[in-house]
Amino acid sequence: MWSFLNVDKEPVRVLVTGAAGQIGYAIVPMIARGAMLGLEQPVILHLLDIEPAAEALKGVKMELIDAAFPLLKGVVATTNVEEACKDVDIAIMVGGFPRKEGMERKDVMSKNVSIYKAQASALEKHAAENCKVLVVANPANTNAWILKEFAPSIPEKNITCLTRLDHNRALGQISERLNVQVSDVKNVIIWGNHSSTQYPDINHATVTVNTREKPVRELVKDDHWLNTEFITTVQQRGAAIIKARKQSSALSAASSACDHIRNWVLGTPKGNWVSMGVCSDGSYGIEAGLIYSFPVTCEKGEWSIVQGLKIDEFSRAKMDATALELIEEKSLAYSCLN
Repeated sequence: MWSFLNVDKEPVRVLVTGAAGQIGYAIVPMIARGAMLGLEQPVILHLLDIEPAAEALKGVKMELIDAAFPLLKGVVATTNVEEACKDVDIAIMVGGFPRKEGMERKDVMSKNVSIYKAQASALEKHAAENCKVLVVANPANTNAWILKEFAPSIPEKNITCLTRLDHNRALGQISERLNVQVSDVKNVIIWGNHSSTQYPDINHATVTVNTREKPVRELVKDDHWLNTEFITTVQQRGAAIIKARKQSSALSAASSACDHIRNWVLGTPKGNWVSMGVCSDGSYGIEAGLIYSFPVTCEKGEWSIVQGLKIDEFSRAKMDATALELIEEKSLAYSCLN
C-alpha cells in the first residue's frame, strides 16, 4: 500500500481516464511536473481512453516522453480499462459521455452509468488497496455515486468528485470584486451538486487586509450582489466559458483537480478549508450516502467535514434545493440500472 509519508519516494501511480481529451491533455503535464503531488514525488502515469482515441492517446504519450519530465518515471497508455487500473494509487476520472444536442438527461445518465459501472469494477479488482478516486466527468456527483455503489470494497471516503473548480471560481470572483490577491481570500464554500443548483456560500469567507482577516460580506458591502449575481456567475461560469472559447473549461478544470488531490494527500493549511464532493454522513441535514460538496479540511490523506458552521435561512433553502437535485439524479441513475 502506498504510504502518504513515503520517505523513499517510490513513484505514485496516477490514472487519468479520458487522457486524450481536452482536460486530460491539460492535466497530465501538470501531474508530471509536480503540481499535484509535489516537486519531489515521482509519478507513473496511466492513461486510458476509448479505442477511437487510441492514436491521439499515443501522441500524448509521445509528448510526455519528449518533455523529459524528471519526475515522470513511466507512462502506460492503453484502451484496456483493466490494464489502466492496475496498481494505481490515485484515479482521476475525466472520461465520460458528454451530453449532445437532442439528448435527454436520461440518455446521458444511461451512457455514464454503464461507463462508471465498468470502471468501478476494474478499479475494485486492479487498483491499489487505498486508491483515492476523483471524478471530474459530469454529472460528477452522480458518476461518483455510481462508482461508490459498484466498487463496495473501495472505502466510501476514498471516492470524491470535483467541486474545487467551483470553489476556485468563487475565490476568483471575490478577488476581482475587491481587487485583492486571490491568495488573500479563503474559506468560501460550495455546497451540493456540481451543476447550476450548486450554492456558492461566502458567509464564512474572509479576506486578509493588512495582516487582519475581515469577513467578505463586510468588505463587499453589497448583499444584493452577493445573494444574486455572485451566485449565478459562479453557477454559470462553465457555460460562459463555452460561449467565449467554443469549448468547455479545460485548463481551470485540470488545475483544480490538481488542487483537490494535492490538498487531500498533503493537507490543507491550518485555518483553511476547501470544497470537495464527498459521501455525506448526514452532516448539515444532508441525506447520508449522497455525494455532496461540503467544506472540508484534510490531514494525513484523510478529509473531514467542517462542523458547526451557522446556516441561515437563505443558505438552508439553497443547500436543500441542490440536495433535492442530487436525490433526483440518483433516482434517474437507479432507473437506468433496471
